[in-house]
Amino acid sequence: MADPLLFNPRTYDPAHFDPETRRLLRATVDWFEERGKRRLLEDYRTRAWLADFLAFAAKEGLFSTFLTPASAAGREDQRWDTSRIAALNEILGFYGLDYWYAWQVTILGLGPVWQSANAGAHARAAELLSQGEVFAFGLSERTHGADIYSTDMLLEPDGDGGFRASGSKYYIGNGNAAGLVSVFGRRTDVEGPDGYVFFAADSRHPAYHLEQNVVHSSKYVSEFRLQDYPVTAGDVLHTGRAAFDAALNTVNVGKFNLCTASIGICEHAMYEAVTHAHNRVLYGRPVTAFPHVRRELADAYVRLVGMKLFSDRAVDYFRSAGPEDRRYLLFNPMTKMKVTTEGEKVIDLMWDVIAAKGFEKDTYFANAAVEIRGLPKLEGTVHVNLALILKFMRNHLLEPVEYPAVPTRLDAADDDFLFRQGPARGLGSVRFHDWRPAFDAYADLPNVARFREQADALCAFVATMAPDEAQSRDLDFLLSVGQLFALVVHGQLILEQARLTDLDRDVLDELFSVLVRDFSGHAVELHGKDSATDAQQAWALGAVRRPVVDEARAARVWDRVEALSGAYEMAP
Repeated sequence: MADPLLFNPRTYDPAHFDPETRRLLRATVDWFEERGKRRLLEDYRTRAWLADFLAFAAKEGLFSTFLTPASAAGREDQRWDTSRIAALNEILGFYGLDYWYAWQVTILGLGPVWQSANAGAHARAAELLSQGEVFAFGLSERTHGADIYSTDMLLEPDGDGGFRASGSKYYIGNGNAAGLVSVFGRRTDVEGPDGYVFFAADSRHPAYHLEQNVVHSSKYVSEFRLQDYPVTAGDVLHTGRAAFDAALNTVNVGKFNLCTASIGICEHAMYEAVTHAHNRVLYGRPVTAFPHVRRELADAYVRLVGMKLFSDRAVDYFRSAGPEDRRYLLFNPMTKMKVTTEGEKVIDLMWDVIAAKGFEKDTYFANAAVEIRGLPKLEGTVHVNLALILKFMRNHLLEPVEYPAVPTRLDAADDDFLFRQGPARGLGSVRFHDWRPAFDAYADLPNVARFREQADALCAFVATMAPDEAQSRDLDFLLSVGQLFALVVHGQLILEQARLTDLDRDVLDELFSVLVRDFSGHAVELHGKDSATDAQQAWALGAVRRPVVDEARAARVWDRVEALSGAYEMAP
């Protein structure tokens, strides 16, 4: 019997979606399954461009249906629906990050377009999507990275109301094939933020010069150069501060996709790892008979379940966001930072078990072990997102306010607020609902209760010994505090989703035994930081807890893990 908590192509039926969404998701699964594992791995090794996948997506209208908001739609089933976008992220991650990446950077490229007031650009983007074209997001540069304050893409006025753009962009996915590239630059005749411009370029234009793919991969992560590229008034998407905001708000939309891609990678790898370990005999016993192996695989399983629970609940806050409810601005970097680093832990735990098998060329796992590393490093580093999360810590932990309950959001609605987020500032004013009721609902579970003790201790830390002025400039110290805070937010949304889905209580308590250990580990790390005061060091050691051990509970969870052996294997 398939585990209902994990994606399994053999049994996948997204019945909670409308008929066209179900058809497209299932058609995508079937395309990969019919294509087979041998071709999947061969294309990965030979770094083949994804022409056949993009042809399939064009034929089915996949990107056009999922990525055209209702405001630009020509069909009833077109909308920007984060719940089904998340479902496709998971499927594409399951089969290979290269496929997900072409889709992801198309989403990023569309962000500045759908946020703009340029109706002509909307019509152009919708038409390109209907033709099966991909898009690109021309923000980063070789010298400055994503430091958009320092862009060297220069737009010189041409005297006719337009510009001539010259400069280079670096690390730009789909830059080899994009029908539309959203490019960030600055005017030569206007100083400061008022000079920023986002404009639409075409990778097929003679003044667009493709320099190289900067990685050895099927992903085409391009370097391109514009030389006197003509930018008409109709190509301009944003100017001034609005261009700056469009860049950051686009990343807000796009970074969410990293979490569900990570989940898909881990799910496929887990089927392979458990099947291999359970059927390999060492010293006369299956590998899975060894206690350390059971612990590592069980930890990997519950961490993966936690990734899914958090991400699914974050979707609800994304879809319910508005000018008066910007809680998604915390949960979004959490999905990018916390869920993707959990994915790395999941892969590492399984790799410790399967060892050399994880290098073999006929496994998906060998690809997964490489690709899982990339997701925490895209759309801002882990450190950047941890620093962002810290901006919300005091309001979240200590100063809750009332909000209407956010339901599960699987309805066929258009998430149009994502393209009218407004100015990318004011994070310190974002308020949150009380995190404690989510824990109260499971206070009878021993490890939830134990983790709650640690969360309460963190509140006391923030209230009585928060970082002083000098420590506030010590990012190394602050990041340790951020890891502790992230665990509380992670646990909160996991518990909210557990209650909404009636999650198996054994799985939930086993998951929180892992989170208790994680909190203790980060507390010990904080204790050792150079700038930690005596009081903070004492607090850190006082926050260490031992999980509540229950051998019967652990055995029941292990039964679920063991049942994954043979539950799925991709057709040859």
